[in-house]
Amino acid sequence: MARPQTDIEAGRQLLIGKVEEIIRQRGGVDISMSELAQAAGMSPSNVYRFFENKEALLEAIAANWFAEKTRIMEEVVASELPARDKMYAFFQRRYAVMVARYEAEPDLFRSYMELGRQYFEAVRGYVDLGDHFLAMIVAEAMDEGHFGALSVDRAVSLINLMIQPFCNPDLILQLAIPPTEEKLGQIIDTIFTGLGRSAETVSTPQQIGMRLVS
Repeated sequence: MARPQTDIEAGRQLLIGKVEEIIRQRGGVDISMSELAQAAGMSPSNVYRFFENKEALLEAIAANWFAEKTRIMEEVVASELPARDKMYAFFQRRYAVMVARYEAEPDLFRSYMELGRQYFEAVRGYVDLGDHFLAMIVAEAMDEGHFGALSVDRAVSLINLMIQPFCNPDLILQLAIPPTEEKLGQIIDTIFTGLGRSAETVSTPQQIGMRLVS
């Protein structure tokens, strides 16, 4: 007889919790199913009843890590805020979550980043999901008359370049002084002002070089 779904979910959550205990103890590199089984007091075969393979386990860990951020993105995109305020909230609320997690347990945060780098395929979908939701906000901004003649993809690419300190968790580990939410607001204002310029008014590197030598 198959286990009830609630039992399966409870078992999965138990194992995800054990993974976090392992990460706290010795970092996130090379977690094995046998190590997890030992930590949970199970046989390896029992662990596979809850996760059919290591990839399924890693996907569940990623889903657990990104759950709050995913909820935030869904809430922001569904809100009635104007596009500028929506974009600010889109980055500010997720950034606040990252900073809070880092300040609460810096070593655990570092270990999760290490795990994410090692198994990037497990988190790639959440990176793409962020771009998907950002594209929806950009499209709304365009409907409000922002971003000139840029395509949605081009605007998303440029915004991601400018907003890196607020959405790249590795930068929290590298920056001696984390950027402030006030600076985020200024950057969002700059994005809405600067990306609204037409292509004809933006100097190319060649044009800048010609002015320097003239």
